[in-house]
Amino acid sequence: MAENKSTIPPQYDINAKWDACLDLTVRRFVYSSLGGAFGGLLLFRSPVTRWASVAFGAGLGIGSAYTECSQLFGGSPAKLAAPKLAETPAPQEGQD
Repeated sequence: MAENKSTIPPQYDINAKWDACLDLTVRRFVYSSLGGAFGGLLLFRSPVTRWASVAFGAGLGIGSAYTECSQLFGGSPAKLAAPKLAETPAPQEGQD
């Protein structure tokens, strides 16, 4: 009486991807917030700047987790397009 278990290939297992992304996001948020708090305690005297360093660290953690998760789901994060330059010949001086 063997059970026929159908396994889902890893590239199609959305639940595993979401679990990995949530775990990654929480870990990076907490670790970077703690790093920002530690850096704020060492570098700043004002409570406002200390909280700002915590917020900056949290933003770095969430941003890096977003980038990693978007690659995990097969997409890429939004990229800025390079400005397109018009190809015009340079004016040549001295020609009559």
